[in-house]
Amino acid sequence: MSALLPAPKRWTRGVAALLGIPFLLGLVLLTLTPSRVEERMPNLLDLVLSTAHRLGWEWLDFTRLEIIANVLVFVPVGVFAFLLVPRRIWPIAVVLGPAISVAIEIAQRVALPHRAATVSDVVANSGGALIGVFLAIACTLLFAPSTTVPPRSLEAS
Repeated sequence: MSALLPAPKRWTRGVAALLGIPFLLGLVLLTLTPSRVEERMPNLLDLVLSTAHRLGWEWLDFTRLEIIANVLVFVPVGVFAFLLVPRRIWPIAVVLGPAISVAIEIAQRVALPHRAATVSDVVANSGGALIGVFLAIACTLLFAPSTTVPPRSLEAS
């Protein structure tokens, strides 16, 4: 039984898997369908941009919004990667997000001619995934219970 993870880590990984699997399925539906998001939800994009412009964010255009969205969509990928990869090989979590992004872009290029497979998407997605990994590391360092053993006191004989 010593090879099993302590209960809190099992619980965290279980929740991450429970949330991560539907998230990744959603990501696949978002990125690997023939139509682009702006074709499926033009009213939503217009609403976001018009609201941003009313708030004085005139700098926000469709291209910048797409980059921000690509970053934000991949932040959870990085968090889930960090939570699901065993601790002894956690640096693999750093490359999982970029690898998933490259796989998506290759699939779009090969199988979905109406989708635009771009290097800028890979960069934005990878940046979001890295932000997610570093957020997960920071939260682990800040909020995880300490596992250090207090030093034994020396008793005089």
